Parts: sequence; structure tokens; C-alpha cells
Amino acid sequence: MQDEIDARIATADVLTLLLHNQHALAAAIEEVALWARASGSSEAHQNAVTTLQTIDDNASAISAGILRIRMGR
Repeated sequence: MQDEIDARIATADVLTLLLHNQHALAAAIEEVALWARASGSSEAHQNAVTTLQTIDDNASAISAGILRIRMGR
């Protein structure tokens, strides 16, 4: 039983680190999006914004999954 609990904790910890990486990448993409908009590249800006929305949607699902793992469900 303890091995299962340890595995759940380790899985949740690794997923949390990946989620932090995802947030960092989103911040970098947002900077590029702002630069693209300021440079007059509306298409590149819109593509980056669309990508950010996908990242945000997935981050919510990942967060919910991490919570379920941590709660043991």
C-alpha cells in the first residue's frame, strides 16, 4: 500500500514540475506575442494568442488531474 501512495506522490510531483514548465513556456510565448504585435505582425501575434489559449485550457485539466492523484482518486 505504501508503494502505491509513494508512486502517486511521485507522479503528482513530476506532473506539477511539468505544469510549472508549461507556465514558464506560456510566459515566454506571451512575451513573443507582445513583441510580434509591437512589430506589426498581427498574424504571428494571433497564432501565439491561440497557442496560449490551448496551454491555458490544458493547464486547467492538468491541475485537476494532479489534484485527483494527490487525493487518491
